[in-house]
Amino acid sequence: MARKVFFSFHYDRDVRRIQQVRNSWVIRDRGDAPPFYDAADFEEAKRRAGGIQKWIDGQLHDSGVTAVLYGYETWSRPWVRYELEESHKRGNGILAIDIHNVRDPLKGVDSPGPNPLNYVTIGGLPLSRLYRANYDWVRDDGYNNIGAWIEKAAREAGR
Repeated sequence: MARKVFFSFHYDRDVRRIQQVRNSWVIRDRGDAPPFYDAADFEEAKRRAGGIQKWIDGQLHDSGVTAVLYGYETWSRPWVRYELEESHKRGNGILAIDIHNVRDPLKGVDSPGPNPLNYVTIGGLPLSRLYRANYDWVRDDGYNNIGAWIEKAAREAGR
């Protein structure tokens, strides 16, 4: 079944790692993945009425799963936190995928970072207690397994 997946991430630090992960989803005919936006699109969103928040809300619309692709600084990004909070409110399945070992063609691998789901709380509980799906792209063979991870997150959310 095709799933609309929202990918949450820290653009500036991890964009080249993210492209590799997201492209593996699209190339393998995974259905309705949202378009990948570059810095120019993001800058344009900041200038529009409603700005980034409206842009994010539009991207989350009709998505059933949110995959936070995290590296060293992702946990601290305010928009990533907003995306996770909104995803939970919308009933999306949520999973976290550690991408620090994905090789950036310009910078190589990165230092590991904490799971962002540990830093967003709902009713006093971190999202990592509500959504237990945490994977490592390299160690857990994300290229071959991301489809199963997304399906599992969707099923667990009743999607």
